[in-house]
Amino acid sequence: MINDRGTKKWTSLMLPEHIEALKKLREEEGWKEKPIIDEHLIEEINLTMQLALKDDLTIEVEYFKDHDYHKIKGKLLGVDPLLNYVRFEDDEIPLDSVTGARID
Repeated sequence: MINDRGTKKWTSLMLPEHIEALKKLREEEGWKEKPIIDEHLIEEINLTMQLALKDDLTIEVEYFKDHDYHKIKGKLLGVDPLLNYVRFEDDEIPLDSVTGARID
């Protein structure tokens, strides 16, 4: 009978840099790509934000950050296309990271 130790026998041959690189590679496998937003969707998002600002409505905005999608819900305080941000009561997000918006 052969007594094989499996991956244990190879672990001692790996440098710490290799182990870190493998960990990073496993993390990056789950990363998502930032979508390309077409002009129609941009116009729809802009109209939704304008309506929420005008009528003081609660809005839910989906945005892309750190290789994943996030959502924020609340009252819009302002949108500044020159400084590239959307301001909420509790947070600010970059305008170019917005991927969707809907009024609740």
